[in-house]
Amino acid sequence: MNPVILITGPTASGKSALALRLAEWLDGEIVSADSMQIYRGMDIGTAKATPAERARVVHHLLDIREPGEPFSVVDYQREASAAIRQIQTRGKTAVLCGGTGQYLSALTDGLTFASAGADPAVRAELEQLAARDGSEALWQKLAALDPASAGRIQPGDKKRLVRALEVSVLTGRPMSEHLARSRDRAPEFAFNSFCLNHDRPELYRRIDQRVRDMVERGLVEEVRALLARPLPAGSTCLQAIGYKELAETIAGSQPLSEAVARIQQATRRYAKRQLTWFRKMKGLIWLENMGADDAICHIKSVMNENK
Repeated sequence: MNPVILITGPTASGKSALALRLAEWLDGEIVSADSMQIYRGMDIGTAKATPAERARVVHHLLDIREPGEPFSVVDYQREASAAIRQIQTRGKTAVLCGGTGQYLSALTDGLTFASAGADPAVRAELEQLAARDGSEALWQKLAALDPASAGRIQPGDKKRLVRALEVSVLTGRPMSEHLARSRDRAPEFAFNSFCLNHDRPELYRRIDQRVRDMVERGLVEEVRALLARPLPAGSTCLQAIGYKELAETIAGSQPLSEAVARIQQATRRYAKRQLTWFRKMKGLIWLENMGADDAICHIKSVMNENK
C-alpha cells in the first residue's frame, strides 16, 4: 500500500492548499484531521475546503456530524482509519491534512484508547466541580491522581481534564498508564509526514489576514445561524475560536472590531500550542518558510528517496 502523506502545520500556514495540490499530483484523496471541520454549517470559520476544491479532489471526514453531536478522538481514529483503508484499496494515495494534534497522533502512533465509556454520573460530578471551583480544581485533582497526565494537559482544558479523571475513576488506573500501554502496538499505516511552518512574524501576519478575510466572507452570519440552532449547552462547536468571540458580538456585549482582535489573538495562541504538539511528534519533516511550489519539490524528493 502507498504510504499516507501527512501534511500538517499551524493554522494559516497554507497546509490545506498544499495538500490539495499534492493530492492532485498523486491522484490521491484528502482525509481531514480537523476537529471542527467535521461539523455541518461550520465552513468559513474552520477554513473548510470549498465546493470547488472538493470537486477537484475527494475529501473525507468533512460535514460528518451535526453541530452539537459528540465526536471523540476514538471516533476520529476509527473513521479516519476506515477512510484511509478505502482509499488505499482503490490504489490511491491518502493525504492526511489537518492541525488537530490529538487526531494526528492517534493515527501516527497507532494508539489504542482506554475502554472506559462515559459515565454520566461521574462526568456530572466533575462538571459541577469545574462550575463551582473552576478548571484549576480539576487539574489539581488530576495532579494528585495522575501527575503524568496533569503534566501534559493544560489547567484550562476542561474537556480533557474531565475525561482523564473519568478514566481514572472508572478503570482504577491513571490515563497515563493507558496511554503508555496504547503505544505497545505499531501504527496501522506507514506515513511520510511533513509540517509546513513560517517564521513567527509571517505566520502571525497570515493569521491576522485570514481572520479579516473570514469576517468579510460572512463569518458573523455563519455564527448567527449556528446560534439559532437548538444546541446542547456547552457544545464543543460553540467553543471554537471565532465562534465564541462572535457570539458575544451578536449578543451585543462587544463591538465587532474587538471581537476580531480577540479572534486574532486566540488564533495566534492556538498556533503556538499546535507547534508545541508538532515538535513532540516523531518523524515530522519540517518545511520552513516554503511556498507551495518549493514544498511540493521537497516532498517529491523525500518520497523518491523513500521508495
